Amino acid sequence: MTAGIDARLDRIGTDGNYVMVPMDHGITLGAVDGLVDIESTIDAVTRGGADSVLTQKGIAPRVHPNKNGKGYVVHLNASTTIGPDSNDKRLTGTVKEAVRAGADAVSFHINVGSKFERKQLEHLSQITDDADDFGMPVLAMAYARGPGVDEHDAESLGHAVRLAEEVGADLVKTAYSGDAESFERVTESTAKPVIIAGGDPEGDRATLENVRGAMDAGASGVSMGRTIFQHDDPGAMSRAVAAVVHDGKSAEEALVESGLAVEA
Repeated sequence: MTAGIDARLDRIGTDGNYVMVPMDHGITLGAVDGLVDIESTIDAVTRGGADSVLTQKGIAPRVHPNKNGKGYVVHLNASTTIGPDSNDKRLTGTVKEAVRAGADAVSFHINVGSKFERKQLEHLSQITDDADDFGMPVLAMAYARGPGVDEHDAESLGHAVRLAEEVGADLVKTAYSGDAESFERVTESTAKPVIIAGGDPEGDRATLENVRGAMDAGASGVSMGRTIFQHDDPGAMSRAVAAVVHDGKSAEEALVESGLAVEA
């Protein structure tokens, strides 16, 4: 790992842990709630406690004036929910374009177990090579997805995160397996930091309990999108998640300290 990669990882996290809010859903879902006025959402979550935000390259001019000095990640592939197969993530940018957009890191999504795995694996490998030329960290969003694949199975998730390290990723995002005990199998599968996706928990308390469980299992934080940016109070929710990730709080403590206890 180069000094540049280390320095840029520091920009998107705090002391080796990460609260990232991906907002690249405009390609996937369209201009959904929370993304129409993305400027206000970015301002709210970065003031609240997010270390970094993530978008596609074209949104960069809307990010920088509103991120309050926090980190910025540019995502390099995508698909849509109205296309023939949402697992078929196609390239939308390059590392060089991300550098021009002012990124501190790049990210790439790979569906391990899908029929698109081989091509996505090739692209991820090429991106890690290109990124190394710029001292740019790569976040691999490595999911276990495909026919007959359990997206929350710890063994499959462990395979996915190990694959990401094997091809050169610096940071890996994956799904949460559902409990701390099984997620230890995932975090021990790689020497790289593992962060969890938001998923679809029912309510703030369940979300924060998942974050607490992942951290207890050795995770290094979260990359949580709609759970935060579509929350009634994105700033408070990012503050609650940061309390668990950065301050070691319990779910209950985070709810109280963020002012969400009544709503949970």
